[in-house]
Amino acid sequence: MDKWLTRRFFLKTVGVFTATAAIGSWPANIFADEKKLVRFPEKTDLILLTSRPPQLETPLHYFKELLTPNEALFVRWHLANIPTSVDLSQWRLNIGGNTDRELHMSMDDLKKLDKVSYTAVIQCSGNGRSFFEPSIPGGQWENGAMGNVTWTGARLKDILNAAGIKAGSVDVAFNGLDSAPLPTLADFVKSLPVDKAVEDDIIVAYEMNGAPLTMLNGFPARLIVPGWYATYWMKALTDIKVLTQTFEEFWMKPAYRIPDNACGCVEPGTAPKKTVPINRMTTRSVIVTPTQGSGLKAKNPVEVMGVAFSGGYGIKDVVVSVDGGKTWNTARLGRDLGKYSWVQWFHSWRPEKPGKYTVMAKATNSIGESQPFDSLWNPSGYLWNKIEKIEVNVI
Repeated sequence: MDKWLTRRFFLKTVGVFTATAAIGSWPANIFADEKKLVRFPEKTDLILLTSRPPQLETPLHYFKELLTPNEALFVRWHLANIPTSVDLSQWRLNIGGNTDRELHMSMDDLKKLDKVSYTAVIQCSGNGRSFFEPSIPGGQWENGAMGNVTWTGARLKDILNAAGIKAGSVDVAFNGLDSAPLPTLADFVKSLPVDKAVEDDIIVAYEMNGAPLTMLNGFPARLIVPGWYATYWMKALTDIKVLTQTFEEFWMKPAYRIPDNACGCVEPGTAPKKTVPINRMTTRSVIVTPTQGSGLKAKNPVEVMGVAFSGGYGIKDVVVSVDGGKTWNTARLGRDLGKYSWVQWFHSWRPEKPGKYTVMAKATNSIGESQPFDSLWNPSGYLWNKIEKIEVNVI
């Protein structure tokens, strides 16, 4: 199956919703002054952060579903020139570098390898950045730069073994079809250590939720690194290169780095003395319903609901407070789709009296990692997992 979405179609879609769009050109690459809903090809109404490159956030209500619909999954590209059409008869996945042989795999070749499926949370490294204080420049994501998807594809290990990894290999680098608009800008290339790259659960996916990837989410194939932040999940993957040296070009260093300490944090407003590449996701919980500022009625039952996930260790429990953290109750966990998936949680509540209530949720994973009450800070706005709270009014 080919995907053909013309640049004109992209521009027409953006122009309907973005006043600054001009015929045949993209609007400036700036963050939206106010949140608005836009609809790009193959997508439903998503929250606009930027149009070029597209950065689109999922509205919170889609997380009432255990699996995030393909059309509702957030979008995050780094470079302005993104693929808008791919001819599968011409597309190849090229594997080389420090290997026994070079491979140029078609989609049919990829699908001949063992087929693997699992459900995993995909989350932007900057999800929650808008909540940091003091504030941090960059995409001002709230909680919608994430989703829970069933991914299907071939093991990266099988692909690399087919090429033959030579002794002395250190890193594996990945590149896709997007490109920078100016030669002075760095191409978006990411890498994994070889030992990580050959783990069983890392795949090159060609399906999401049982359908081909959407163009904006990486058609025809993307790298899936479950449990790690999505900066490594290379979209529109075309090139895999095995390296004999550590890869330290721009998008690995200095970009996407965190302080080299247990919390990945420093004193607000300061710079870390040493950094490492961002990697595994922190443990998080997000309240989906009720929403901030909701009006509820006294003595009427309310179901507090949300999602919780961790970096590949599953969720042990979620506790909920409706009195600002004075008392806590264990929430009921929903269906478990595996250690990389999020789990939905539910807490039944009947507010007895009118007034303002503060609702909070705190998740703990299977190895005891949880969430801090006080926010941790780093200069890139990564790893957000503070226990969040919402205020509701009971009448």
